Amino acid sequence: MISQILFIAITIAAIALFSFNLKKVIRNIKLGRDTDRSDQPEKRLMTMLKVAFGQSKMVVRPIPAALHLVVYLGFVIINLEVLEIMIDGIFGTHRIFSGLGGIYNFLIGAFEILALGVWVSCAIFLIRRNILKLKRFMGRELNGWPKSDANYILFTEILLMTAFLLMNAADAKLQSLGVHHYVTAGAFPVSQFLQNLLPGTESGLIAIERSCWWFHIIGILAFLNYLPYSKHFHILFAFPNTYFSNLEPKGEFTNMQSVTNEVKAMLDPSFTPPEAAAGRFGAKDVNDLTWVNLMNAYTCTECGRCTSVCPANITGKLLSPRKIMMDTRDRMEEVGKSLDKNGPGFDDGKSLIDDYITREEIWACTSCNACVQACPINIDPLAIITDLRRYAVMEESQAPSSISAMLGNIENNGAPWKYSPADRLNWAKEN
Repeated sequence: MISQILFIAITIAAIALFSFNLKKVIRNIKLGRDTDRSDQPEKRLMTMLKVAFGQSKMVVRPIPAALHLVVYLGFVIINLEVLEIMIDGIFGTHRIFSGLGGIYNFLIGAFEILALGVWVSCAIFLIRRNILKLKRFMGRELNGWPKSDANYILFTEILLMTAFLLMNAADAKLQSLGVHHYVTAGAFPVSQFLQNLLPGTESGLIAIERSCWWFHIIGILAFLNYLPYSKHFHILFAFPNTYFSNLEPKGEFTNMQSVTNEVKAMLDPSFTPPEAAAGRFGAKDVNDLTWVNLMNAYTCTECGRCTSVCPANITGKLLSPRKIMMDTRDRMEEVGKSLDKNGPGFDDGKSLIDDYITREEIWACTSCNACVQACPINIDPLAIITDLRRYAVMEESQAPSSISAMLGNIENNGAPWKYSPADRLNWAKEN
């Protein structure tokens, strides 16, 4: 009875803490401007099913795609066993679903094979990051905590799968000894090879089985509460992120309604623009971005696929689309903590541009959309870069000399070049 009370108390505390932190994350996302992403619900649903559930964009890199699929399936399917653990923990039962007979045996056997697959996949991921040191995992933005974060998760997954298999191995051995409370149920195609490593005494086996059982469930609850502090929030946010992703053709930029109204008024004197609150052109800080941009930042997996295909980054420029998303998330977290400490309206004197993302970074972007295409969960770093550029040009009149010259030529000549429109067809004239 004591263990049941302890289990219920730990579970309630873990869920309450996660709910508290999730509420803060949602509050931070709502710092962004409103934008309507309720159109085309059928297409959005299909995008989510294809990209998030089906992982269709992962297959561009077959090896990591296969490994990630194993981990993904393991996370989804093995954790179905958590339902049984929760019921057993609350009511003091053991393998409550064992009455399913052959179906139960098949499920436990499948869980074990998947657990082994997850163990091996995580070990390979660790080798790729820390021994092979693949280039896209060596970016300067990954120094320190981001690198440790990835390793912590992979080690945790390995420990959880090890605990699961050891728990089953001890359980199977206790079943064979006919120990009371350990009903004969389950198939153990993997853990059977671990039984020889375990002690032969009943008390020793029970200690191992119970220890691994507690470690497994507490580890899962701890992992749940680690998510808000980790890049692995994509486990939850990948689904809404893909649902609310931009469905317009890549390269089609959004228009600012305030500017559109001014142009309409110039072309049509009878046009009366609707009254609207004065807003900032572009984005200086996270509250000038949309809530979708901010959700993108929380969803970023830091996988580096965007940076690895960025032509600016490949040619040695400072820009890294991954860093853009990480900086946005860091600034959003900072603003959220400031709200908790000082209340709304407090200005800490910082901004996303300059304090986090430099001018050199945003102007290195070629707007090619390679990063958007490469992202496996439809994150759009270009949208943030574009709004930061808009602020620099339209609010501060600051741009590289080449950009300023181009804008001036468009204004005066109707083209990016310095030649007069009257001379535009000179090339066609006969000598």
